Amino acid sequence: MTRTSESLSPELYDYLVAHSAPVDDVLADLAAETERLFPGQAGMQIGPEQGTFMTLLARLSGARDVVEIGSFTGYSAICLARGIPADGTLLACDVSEEWTTVARRYWERAGVADRITLRLAPALDTLRALPDDARFDLAFIDADKEGYVGYWDALVPRIRPGGALLVDNTLSHGRVVDPAETGAHVQGIRDFNDRALADDRVDVVLLPIGDGLTLARRRD
Repeated sequence: MTRTSESLSPELYDYLVAHSAPVDDVLADLAAETERLFPGQAGMQIGPEQGTFMTLLARLSGARDVVEIGSFTGYSAICLARGIPADGTLLACDVSEEWTTVARRYWERAGVADRITLRLAPALDTLRALPDDARFDLAFIDADKEGYVGYWDALVPRIRPGGALLVDNTLSHGRVVDPAETGAHVQGIRDFNDRALADDRVDVVLLPIGDGLTLARRRD
């Protein structure tokens, strides 16, 4: 028994991944191509265990309509799209044609392209242009950290009661607890974490998955 989360050594992390559902060739090839094409940004891609968690969460929650803020090369969108029904929808928001050109190829290869609508524009513009009654069952935020509070405030009203929000990188590699870290990136995460905790529209938990994954449920 323990009352704290384990700190994962590289060996323990490898064991964790080995004892989760295996990554298929599509996701493995996408991760490898992302590393080759964008070595400086490849760390923006979620890990395999987080992807599996997101697929399972989408299935367990019965999500049908999903929105993603920040798609990069498409790994997380595949994981989410695989967790929704064949007639489900995933609205993917990004600003990079270069990154999402890779994503589109792999969405086709994964057989989920028909569920995904990509919008290349600032995500807040895309959200504000939606019909007033547009609602989602699940949202995933993984974009510019300074924008997290704005994305949250735009999305929470659009999540159905009982629906969920996932927000990535909310530990910022441990920098959130380092007073010496005063950059806009880290402060954006701190501001978001405080905002989510104080939001009485949701129940929230910050999970030690990847670089910190916040899970919130919209209250009934």
